[in-house]
Amino acid sequence: MDIFTIAFWIIAIVLTVISLIKDKKKTFAAMKKSKGMMGNMLGEIVAIIFLIGLVLTFIPPETIKIVLGSANTFVSTVVSALVGSITLIPAFVAFPLVGSLVDVGASIVPAVAFLTTLTMVGIVTFPLEKKEFGTKFALTRNALSFGFAIVIALTMGVIL
Repeated sequence: MDIFTIAFWIIAIVLTVISLIKDKKKTFAAMKKSKGMMGNMLGEIVAIIFLIGLVLTFIPPETIKIVLGSANTFVSTVVSALVGSITLIPAFVAFPLVGSLVDVGASIVPAVAFLTTLTMVGIVTFPLEKKEFGTKFALTRNALSFGFAIVIALTMGVIL
């Protein structure tokens, strides 16, 4: 376990104890409600694990390393960003998927480009966004988000 995980555990435990001291009844009610929410999400979490396993089964690590590796960073970053812009995956699915891709050899820059465009750009949701906010706003937001996603990916490549 890294230092951040330990810090989050400590913070969570301290805040839970404070909450128990302040109002035991509300704390247990909140815990009961969160247990129910977790139960509702359990099927989705299992599906995520299955989906990641399926992707990594059908796409061999060598292919991932060739396509998303450091040999062709510019092309793989643009392709990853375009795929992320089109794909509609919840963020809590995308993070483990991207982690698995990096573990099998994907370069960090295309992985970050995929993740940031996935969460910031919405080609699939564009019609709804256009309807609610207007075409100009939707186009501007998506274009700026795509550009900033590339900048974030390149920055992360420099930092990491």
